[in-house]
Amino acid sequence: MDKQYEQFETKMQKSINALEKELNMIRAGRANPHILDRIFINYYGVQTPVNQVANITVPEARMIQIQPWDASVIKDIEKAILASDIGITPSNDGKVIRLVFPELTEERRKELTKEVKKKGEDVKVAIRNIRREALDHFRKAEKEGEISEDQLKEIEEDIQKMTDKYIEKIDVHIENKNKDILSI
Repeated sequence: MDKQYEQFETKMQKSINALEKELNMIRAGRANPHILDRIFINYYGVQTPVNQVANITVPEARMIQIQPWDASVIKDIEKAILASDIGITPSNDGKVIRLVFPELTEERRKELTKEVKKKGEDVKVAIRNIRREALDHFRKAEKEGEISEDQLKEIEEDIQKMTDKYIEKIDVHIENKNKDILSI
């Protein structure tokens, strides 16, 4: 029985992990190297993440510095950043690319908090769908006589507790990211 719980809890945890990655991608005015995680370049015929061809540092609170190990890819990195949706124009001195993050306006902060809330709501829907899938699974097992009606009631309560736990985690992530966005 616990193995079956595990599969649904694993799905819920994967949803939380995906939310964490999404929230790391949201630019909150402060330089965060994770914003580059989805940027790839063509490196000798292979799509390679920027963080695997360069040293990425944050020398100042609002600046990311990218220093490629192979100077020949600096133009490719610059083009990939320009083509991405991060909205920052890179500056390059031939050896290092710098991304300077502008101060966020109050309006932009509000937009970002709405975006964070929407991403959180999307993950909550995913968690609730996993709950529904789990309940359907165990109701079917009860109909087939694999578990009793009392066991089903207990399972439904456990699944609801698990769902509530993950919804709470989502709320904490949303609250923390919003504080991060509004406090800068």
